[in-house]
Amino acid sequence: MVYVLRSPLKLQETVNAASVFLNTLTPKFYVALTGTSSLISGLILIFEWWYFRKYGTSFIEQVSVSHLRPLLGGVENKCKVWRNPLNLFRGAEYSRYTWVMGKEPLTYYDMNLSAQDHQTFFLGDTQQLRPEDSVMQKAWRERNPQARIQAAYQAIEMNRECAAAYVLLAEEEATTITEAERLFKQALKSGMELSHTGKDTNLVVYIKRRLAMCARKLGRIKEAVKMMRDLMKEFPLLGMLNIHENLLEALLELQAYADVQAVLAKYDGKLIQLSCYCTFHRRPGRDASILYINCLMFLPSDISLPKSATICYTSALLKARAVSDKFSPEAASRRGLSTAEMNAVEAIHRAVEFNPHVPKYLLEMKSLILPPEHILKRGDSEAVAYAFFHLQHWKRAEGALNLLHCTWEGTFRIIPYPLEKGHLFYPYPGCTETADRELLPSFHEVSVYPKKELPFFILFTAGLCSFCAMLAMLTHQFPELMGVFVKAFFSTLFAPLGFFADKMESFMPSCLWHQLANV
Repeated sequence: MVYVLRSPLKLQETVNAASVFLNTLTPKFYVALTGTSSLISGLILIFEWWYFRKYGTSFIEQVSVSHLRPLLGGVENKCKVWRNPLNLFRGAEYSRYTWVMGKEPLTYYDMNLSAQDHQTFFLGDTQQLRPEDSVMQKAWRERNPQARIQAAYQAIEMNRECAAAYVLLAEEEATTITEAERLFKQALKSGMELSHTGKDTNLVVYIKRRLAMCARKLGRIKEAVKMMRDLMKEFPLLGMLNIHENLLEALLELQAYADVQAVLAKYDGKLIQLSCYCTFHRRPGRDASILYINCLMFLPSDISLPKSATICYTSALLKARAVSDKFSPEAASRRGLSTAEMNAVEAIHRAVEFNPHVPKYLLEMKSLILPPEHILKRGDSEAVAYAFFHLQHWKRAEGALNLLHCTWEGTFRIIPYPLEKGHLFYPYPGCTETADRELLPSFHEVSVYPKKELPFFILFTAGLCSFCAMLAMLTHQFPELMGVFVKAFFSTLFAPLGFFADKMESFMPSCLWHQLANV
């Protein structure tokens, strides 16, 4: 009972002691306190400004999303990585770059993804691994290229008809495309004998595709186009391999623009994504109609997205070449855009919104590198892969690059800001930069999503806070001098107001002025 009575007394004593302490503080203490706070906040703002200019994002926001969001139960979005449909040959192309430049064009992360693809794609249909399959399974996982090649020869010793071993040799040991084609033909001969039994079908598809790419690289373009078309007809459900992108590039090389338009009309929409989704969810014994209905029911939410930058930018190229040879920015600004020019500009805006990194490579504002074996849709890796193979097609269309140069930056004035919103597509993924840094070599400067200029209020607040901090420090050091300065400043500031009030009082009746004063 005594404790209960004393508690309010102790609380009152504490409050009184705090009041006495606060009353004894001098004005210099408050000056120092506010000055220190202003200085610290100013430094934080300056650091935020520097970090924003350098990395295009807020440091506090980045730390909060990276570290605090997982603790609060937030889930970070994962970006899906895709196999590059136009990936180069390691022995005949990537290795040559290493020999000349002394740099590794492929990251370990990228090559590890390829190893996983090969194991899944070539050995996934086999219920029980054969001895040579077990050797090849280990071969794909080897980090040393020579160890992979030796394992392939070991598999051939076990079985002269091991198609996967010939594939590895064609990809990594062959130093020319001609030699790689010879090994792929040997692999196809071995793989066809097993494909009739239902095994190694995926391997046969892979080999035929690479043979078509060899023909394309060796200049036999019509032959390559025929091989690709036959492959797509023979395996229509394997749309996830994106063979149509190889076909589009070859048709552009032939300048068969009508055929390119026909391919775009087929693949620029929902059909190809529906086909891919059905392929991934196919099960033995399912009826085709039931499969189609199930695919419609469980379709991904991003079904409206085009398949790749190749689809978007090829469509833009076709529409641009129809008007680019006569396009003039000065004339267009005077008379306005025609219907065909408007369609071309809209197609460019659509392509740039899907992947904003491509124009800098096409316009040669940024240096190209060898494309990786895997790409990230809408990321810098996809932009590198597209521009590496399609820059020549844009240069061939007279004025197309000029039209792109005049219009591509207008996209970012149309897209709502911040990036949580979109215009034609879903919002640009925030995880692309991290994934691209793992896919692209360290010597390449990864392109990031174009950000708007630094907001004015960040700079204004930083300057104001720094100015207040300076005033607080001067007041703390020279309180009397600063007091005189502040009085003089405010006297000068309010002098015009006093003069205006005196004039108003002389012109207005005293009773009216008295009523306004009361109000």
